[in-house]
Amino acid sequence: MTSTRPAAEAAGTNGPARRPAAGPAVALLVLVALAALIPLFGPRPALDGTGEAAAPGTGGIALLRTVLFAALCVPTGELFAARLARRVPGAPSRVAPRSWAPYAAAAGFVAALGLASVVATGNLLPHHLSDVDVGGLYRTRDGKLALLEVNAFAVAGLCALSRRPAAQVWPLTAVAVAEALRAHPPAEHQPLIGSGLTLVHVTCAALWAGGLPHVLRTLRAWGAAEAGAALLGRYARVAAVLFAVITATGAGSTLRRMPSGTVLDQLTSTSYGRALLAKLLLVTAVAVLALLARLRLRLRRSADRFGAGVPARGEVAALALVVAASGLLTALPLPIRWS
Repeated sequence: MTSTRPAAEAAGTNGPARRPAAGPAVALLVLVALAALIPLFGPRPALDGTGEAAAPGTGGIALLRTVLFAALCVPTGELFAARLARRVPGAPSRVAPRSWAPYAAAAGFVAALGLASVVATGNLLPHHLSDVDVGGLYRTRDGKLALLEVNAFAVAGLCALSRRPAAQVWPLTAVAVAEALRAHPPAEHQPLIGSGLTLVHVTCAALWAGGLPHVLRTLRAWGAAEAGAALLGRYARVAAVLFAVITATGAGSTLRRMPSGTVLDQLTSTSYGRALLAKLLLVTAVAVLALLARLRLRLRRSADRFGAGVPARGEVAALALVVAASGLLTALPLPIRWS
């Protein structure tokens, strides 16, 4: 058996290392994406044959929630990745990619405003401005949470443009708390436990999904192989913990809505279960790509940071699909609570 490490070292000595082929990462993404196509196309395919009925405008609501989740992930991940970068020994000082946080806050504000208008019309998509009862938002729990998210994204945008962008952590936390409370109304059995699980799940997912793109952008801005490999390694170690917490909280939330004896049946017979199954497949792909990146990083050390960068970029694409699946899940009917 021959070793590929000498070749990598020789390339690092005589010239720039050649980027490895992206074939395995692309093939894995294609296979999992094909398995997840039906529920990711929208509510109608997921609902087909289940006997469930979706509320009008479910597709639009799913899109708005996807944008809102993405807008939460981007600035949260930037703050997390920037903190990791500051702790890397020998990192280039004052070299960082341009922040996407202001654009994310604007997108989140628009999405939150759209969702607030839906709540103001009785959870239906408004067709005219006269359909929107703005005052009614202050009289309901969901309305107050929707207004909180609108205001939180506005404040986050102002913080992102200020001299203290780290202050975004407070309005972003408010958005995560509002989403956790919205997902578990008081009528639910033990809603505080469900909200706690959701809050931890959403926070860890935002750090994971938003942190990786900023880490890769930082690698490109630095251009230094040693510091870049160290940053990617630090992120990989924290991401492993985040993945474990996301898995545990996701499993707990699923078992609260689908008793263990009915999970397998509802994963294929309900729209919520189908979308959840697609999300699980995508998360599995993300985990495989993350493991591949970590293995390449260990084998090649700092000689070729692109060896780990290829599967990491595939991981970003898969994480984007996970965010889309999460947005779809929030718009579908809740699973049947069989006794």
